[in-house]
Amino acid sequence: MGQRRKKGRPVSGWLILDKPLGMTSTQAVSVVRRLFGAQKAGHAGTLDPLATGMLPIALGEATKTVPYVMDGRKIYAFSVRWGEETTTDDAEGAVVATSELRPDREAIEAALGDFTGEILQVPPAFSAIKVEGDRAYDLAREGEVVELAARPVEIHRLDLVAMPDANTASFEAECGKGTYVRAIARDLGRALGTRGHVVALRRLLVGPFGEEAMVKLDELRSRAEAEGPEALEPLLAPVEAALSELAELRVTDSEAGRLRNGQGFIVRGRPEAANGDLCFATCRGTLIAIGEIERGEFKPSRVFPPEAARAD
Repeated sequence: MGQRRKKGRPVSGWLILDKPLGMTSTQAVSVVRRLFGAQKAGHAGTLDPLATGMLPIALGEATKTVPYVMDGRKIYAFSVRWGEETTTDDAEGAVVATSELRPDREAIEAALGDFTGEILQVPPAFSAIKVEGDRAYDLAREGEVVELAARPVEIHRLDLVAMPDANTASFEAECGKGTYVRAIARDLGRALGTRGHVVALRRLLVGPFGEEAMVKLDELRSRAEAEGPEALEPLLAPVEAALSELAELRVTDSEAGRLRNGQGFIVRGRPEAANGDLCFATCRGTLIAIGEIERGEFKPSRVFPPEAARAD
């Protein structure tokens, strides 16, 4: 029996979507995949429906590089409403606690130091974390009491940006993998002797991708309708854009051939390569493989076919 043919086009690359309000990350990926007519797609880090901003979407061979984006830093701009804590720690949930206290600028700025560096954070009950095989948000929606353990997260920077009124404060946070902004709002409210929840959240940066790379969904739709899916390809970042934190190893044609057959080769004497380094190999500007250098040998762990390269 012949191998089943994949539906869609073998297009590969990163689309940095400016996710609109009210859409889930899964829905956004489905729309982008359909507009490109791509065979496969995935995203690098969930955004809640009430959040907007950067959702890096991997198409085709770029899905192999998703972990390298997810492990990168994120920057969020968000606003907190004081005086109310909700079940979801954002405006979508029901109010479960209130306070009449409204913190001033001095109190807020004094508290921020406790929320930077490596801290322990209890994720929101409405989160995608699994509890005995079930998603926490599914259990919470069914009315179960979800108790999640505190986890270490790293917050590199947390700045108070503005105080539009006594009830609201706006912040910008730069943080590592696994940090929940909704939990920052909840815990900051409690630390200030009041309550708080997120009323606006926008992601500005994920790993190697900055604000300037974002593309709006309306632009994608209008271009696809007018010119077809091929017209969207210039909007893609190359697959290797996800690998900017890794060392690049330039290889010869013969070495590239070995890598594509799953074989390694000796790299001793190359200044860009050191034992234990995770690297990506390129040949004539084309991504060939991702792998690790062990005892002077580059061993591929992910190999990319020639069609993964995107012509500029």
